[in-house]
Amino acid sequence: MSDPAGDVVELLVTVHRYNEDRDLDADDLPPRYRRVFWSESPEDEEGPGGVERPLHVTESTAKTATGVERPWEAISDLLFTERRDFSGEIALSQPEMGVDWLLERVDDDDLLDNPVLAALATDPDVDHERDFGVTHAEAREENRPVRADRVWIDALLGEYFDEEEDAEMLDLVTVKAPEEIEMTLQDLVLTTDQEGEIRKLMKAIEHREYLARIGLREIGKLLFVGPPGTGKTTAARALAHELGLPFVEVKLSMVTSQYLGETAKNVEKTFEVAKRLAPCILFIDEFDSVAKTRKSDEHAALKRAVNTLLKSIDDISLVRDEVLLISATNHPDQLDAAAWRRFDEIVNFPKPDRQMRSDILRVITRQMEIADFDPDEVAERTEGLTGSDLRLVMREAVLEALTEERMSITQTDIMDAVQDFEERDNLKNMDMIDGEGAEVVGDGGGHDHDHDHSHDHDHSDDD
Repeated sequence: MSDPAGDVVELLVTVHRYNEDRDLDADDLPPRYRRVFWSESPEDEEGPGGVERPLHVTESTAKTATGVERPWEAISDLLFTERRDFSGEIALSQPEMGVDWLLERVDDDDLLDNPVLAALATDPDVDHERDFGVTHAEAREENRPVRADRVWIDALLGEYFDEEEDAEMLDLVTVKAPEEIEMTLQDLVLTTDQEGEIRKLMKAIEHREYLARIGLREIGKLLFVGPPGTGKTTAARALAHELGLPFVEVKLSMVTSQYLGETAKNVEKTFEVAKRLAPCILFIDEFDSVAKTRKSDEHAALKRAVNTLLKSIDDISLVRDEVLLISATNHPDQLDAAAWRRFDEIVNFPKPDRQMRSDILRVITRQMEIADFDPDEVAERTEGLTGSDLRLVMREAVLEALTEERMSITQTDIMDAVQDFEERDNLKNMDMIDGEGAEVVGDGGGHDHDHDHSHDHDHSDDD
């Protein structure tokens, strides 16, 4: 709803119904309401935090939940609303009239966004003349559960892990709530094989109980393989957004660093984080670090940590633990047989072909104003570039236009940016740069030519 009065009344009706109907739980509240009413120590909810009844609406909570600047002003002329001066609470003075008023104005999309409202609209004991095509169960399915909210994730981590004792382990792990992931599957340009694997995964998650019943438990461990910038991380994050699951990311190079993660205990706790947050996605990046460490004669503690990692992968299960494990590597040639056999599916992320590059450019430029834009021409000129590279090209074109005080770009700007990118790329390929202080590039000093620009972006639109 876009009407301020309607938005505030929806909140009041939702709160009233939620307080009255004890069959409803926190998953029935829309996420935008849950974060407002979150309690660290609820009396009637399980877990590290929740939503404690009864809920009360004030001007402040109403403003935060609805985005309406002056909530009481928006509804003060309605006969069924009241503001209690002593408490500052806004409420329904005549709930039945408020429900009738709201149900005359909402549609199926509004019900899909609010399971409490869907339960109300389809309750046979609630008298109204509208016929809606949304069930309560469908609305719940459309809204992510409370376990995927940022507030719940933070509360759980605070309950189970000590900030000082587990500081080193927590430094290894980044946890994102689905609401914090902007990329969606609809934003990605995927190969047919990638789309097929993602569809299978989504079905496996949906039918976990069936898979357990038939004894198929070794499923849900994927290895994403491909050059940097081809969308491995982005695809995993987008899947978390699509499924409404927390995204637990671990960079394995940090685990196998001589400075961090020198004990197997930290590795075990990393997997414990995922199990506590389940259902979730556990994403292990730079998986080739396993092979590098296993081949090294140094750091016995790190070897023990890696062995613990491999055992933890064996022990975790999508069906039993509700953890989907995705690992990624830029260097599959460095993995040994022991690493490969941990995964039931290998998904290839190659550099995009010409058609994929053209499609990626269309996605990247959706919000841009471009004169005479021809993505096919750019795609033809950019063979060998990844999605990440193409994003850098477009960034250069936009910034160059801004230096000329232009808020729009042209096809010529883009082609000039392609040429600039090629020239910079050629410099990276040179064996030596003449001049004072020159260093040899590619001599084992850590300057591999791999187009890895991941230090300043997350491969958005780079698949």
